[in-house]
Amino acid sequence: MRVVFKTSYDKDIDLHPDWWDRGKIAVLLALMAMLPFLVGEYYLAEATNTLIWALAGMGLMVLVGHSGQVSLGHAAFMAIGAYVDAGLMTAGVPWIIAFPLAGLAAGCFGAVVAIPAVRMSGIYLAIATLALFVIVEEMIIILEPLTGGVGGMFAPSITLFGIDFDRYASLSNFYWLVLVVVALVTWAYANLLRSPTGRSFLAVRDSEVSARALGINVTRTKALVFGLSCGVTGLAGALMGHFISFFNYELFSIFISINLLLVVTIGGLGFIQGVFFGAILITAVPQLIAILRDGLNATVGIDLGSVPGLDTVIFAVILVGFIIYEPTGLYGRWLKIRAYFQLFPLARRDMFRRQKTYLKTERMR
Repeated sequence: MRVVFKTSYDKDIDLHPDWWDRGKIAVLLALMAMLPFLVGEYYLAEATNTLIWALAGMGLMVLVGHSGQVSLGHAAFMAIGAYVDAGLMTAGVPWIIAFPLAGLAAGCFGAVVAIPAVRMSGIYLAIATLALFVIVEEMIIILEPLTGGVGGMFAPSITLFGIDFDRYASLSNFYWLVLVVVALVTWAYANLLRSPTGRSFLAVRDSEVSARALGINVTRTKALVFGLSCGVTGLAGALMGHFISFFNYELFSIFISINLLLVVTIGGLGFIQGVFFGAILITAVPQLIAILRDGLNATVGIDLGSVPGLDTVIFAVILVGFIIYEPTGLYGRWLKIRAYFQLFPLARRDMFRRQKTYLKTERMR
């Protein structure tokens, strides 16, 4: 076990405890940046898709994992980000301006809607966000002159400083662009949690009664976190629109919202790292199932492709298994494994026994 000797309070609030931690992050970023030179276009496209899902997952994580609110309608904010970004670029606005405006539009819309919605909690808030998703979907169809309606909309190619970032013509450039956006949002997210605003999010999540006793405006905090969550999700939707190139309202279906909820839950609720674990699981496991199915057909001669919905069933069983047997998610399992080797031979099985995490005043509500 490594011991970090701190000599000042600045070290105690530093984002990275030591140079070893900074080195690991730098090596990881370097490997991610070199990925276009190491893999083919198919796997590079899958990696780009995973990064976009991780970005959308961070948007939902700040809402669900760090403020305790549930949303089943975040696909609506991805749609808002995609349509605003594509619409502004079609009107001649450069991407470097249209992209943050798309996130701002989604965030403002989410903050306005959150003012009445955040007074609800639990299943009622989930139903309200689901109704919001239906409303946004209908608005996209009604505003056909702006959104293309059922026919859909084309996302123009991204060009920055004379460099093309088209998803099909220059996939490597588009991957690097997505990587930079995800890295910046992750850095901002990690620093937000160390600020007084981020700590108020955690206080509201753990106990609203205690948060009010500490002088935190719970309603305002919930509206703020909802706006931030929707803004980041809108940025992911804008990148998703460029990744697909041509899209309509069907791309941002209710299944996107469910998958986002699975990303934050199975990856590790309350951990930024869990978003990336969950995104990898969501994007890689269906592809792995398809590859194994084709390999089984080629080697053994068993054709499982004729069984309708088999991939979905297998994927669902894997997800349910994680929820039942590892509720802390993939990152939670990694923390347990790491703690076991750090404390060996003093580690015990009941070290991570689950305990009640809410105050009695909260359970009586």
